[in-house]
Amino acid sequence: MKNKLSLLFPDKELDFKKISDITFHDIGMDAIVKKLSRKENEQTYIYNVMKLMSDDARNAGYRSDVFNDILENKKMRDDITELFDRINFLRDYGSFKHDRDHEPGIWDLLHRLDELKDYVECIEALNNCLSGVELLSDGMQRLRDYVTKLYSDNALEDLKKDISMLRASTSNLKSVTVGINLNERFEAAGIGLISVNDRAFTKSSIVSNFVDRISKSDNIHKGTDWNGEYRFNEFSVRQTPMTTNDVVIPALSPIAMMSVRYVPEGDDSVRGVTSYMDQITNRMLSQTVRHLRDILNRYTILTITDITDLMPEFIYYIRWAEYIEGLIARGFRLCKPVALDAPMPDGKSMSAKGIYNLKLLEEKSVMPSDIVVNDLSFSEEQNLYVLTGANRGGKTTITQTVGQLFFMAQAGIYVTGESFEYVPVDLIFTHFPADEDKTLDLGRLGEECKRFRQIYSDASKNSLILLNETFSTTSFEEGYYIAKDCIKAVLKKGARTIYNTHMHKLAADIDEINSDSSEAKAASLIVVSDAGKRSYEVRVAPPVGMSYAGDIAEKYGVTYELLTKQ
Repeated sequence: MKNKLSLLFPDKELDFKKISDITFHDIGMDAIVKKLSRKENEQTYIYNVMKLMSDDARNAGYRSDVFNDILENKKMRDDITELFDRINFLRDYGSFKHDRDHEPGIWDLLHRLDELKDYVECIEALNNCLSGVELLSDGMQRLRDYVTKLYSDNALEDLKKDISMLRASTSNLKSVTVGINLNERFEAAGIGLISVNDRAFTKSSIVSNFVDRISKSDNIHKGTDWNGEYRFNEFSVRQTPMTTNDVVIPALSPIAMMSVRYVPEGDDSVRGVTSYMDQITNRMLSQTVRHLRDILNRYTILTITDITDLMPEFIYYIRWAEYIEGLIARGFRLCKPVALDAPMPDGKSMSAKGIYNLKLLEEKSVMPSDIVVNDLSFSEEQNLYVLTGANRGGKTTITQTVGQLFFMAQAGIYVTGESFEYVPVDLIFTHFPADEDKTLDLGRLGEECKRFRQIYSDASKNSLILLNETFSTTSFEEGYYIAKDCIKAVLKKGARTIYNTHMHKLAADIDEINSDSSEAKAASLIVVSDAGKRSYEVRVAPPVGMSYAGDIAEKYGVTYELLTKQ
């Protein structure tokens, strides 16, 4: 393929930005990705793919469609999974990448022949996986068309025939007869090829007294012509001299040969013999070797990597499909997201119904009836939310949820909820409370200001900004005025934002804040509290009371009850 097929990156020219590790953690996705696979390399691949974000709706829609095909076709998914072990060699290109290191001998070429046979079988198996399946996504349809074309292509048929012929030819190579010349000290002075045979040698009785073999005159063969005998005495010899009582015994000397031992397959001691066998069989089978090389060189131009490079992408979708399928089986509502090129006719750039935080499902005991769902939207009139409510009422949870929705939807994965329509964001930024050890130099307020300044500088109109209790570590008066200016600046930039805070006055002054903005507007979002009971439900409404001081005191444990409680 001139334009290499990808199930994750259909447009190679598309510009991607990388989400920070801090944001990845803040929205709770690091813990979830670890649940997808026990294999660290798979976790790393999924993590690295999801960190790359683009506000291109076509890219998000392409991924979403591919994921939907893989999720909806479990048998196809399972069949492809079974292929993974068979095609692992292709990911490293087998012996193909070693050609530059040395001129391959027949043993290398025979190994390559087996690899190409596996390649053909994998193409056939993949073709069977994709055939007869209703595929709706552009990515999976393109893959099926490519595999079908490759499968039915004349070159592949020729390859199958050539492999069959060559395997029939080389399968006749069963044994090689060599002769060893000895000098006057009975040391090996030379070794040569006698014949290449189509029959394997068979063991005679256990090395029957080697000395008898050479001491009796009737056991010494006349001349050097081979008599056609296929019985043999099996032994192996160290490639370095032996020492017995400080006497050096040359390798291949009769005494050394009497030191018979079993050599496991792959032992270093047989490498010299294997190298020699390479040379003599190449000479004897030069015509076959040349033919084999010509054929294999012809087929190395096949786009093997086009298939093998798709395997990690399949793993990405399959691991997510297994995870989402498990949640659906438990009764939780998840949906396919819909990416939009532009806001909806009513001006909304996000419309989410029945949404909830994915982290709530980490406990296996959690039931669908335990989850409180919410509806939320972004529009020009509600482009920035100041979210207030009681402490531990779910403000951070809903803030994380919005980040998860965009993050997973743009990665192509189903999201929590009944429906999710959105205009993609170019990047997600989070400003959550920092660890104490990160605030020692600047102090907590200084650290918060520095981080917010960087976020504001890096963000664009198409970004998503999630602020969690930003500027609440200083006095109310200081925090309020800093936060108010920051909100005005964000409104001017136009980035979709959720700012959850205990500063209820900030939400109460929304009209004043909006007076300075001609386009994007802020709105007050509250966590509903019914007679002091936390419902975890959010609603667009004015803030309830001015209880920021009480909430902050409760959060940090400085109420009378909490201070005096044992």
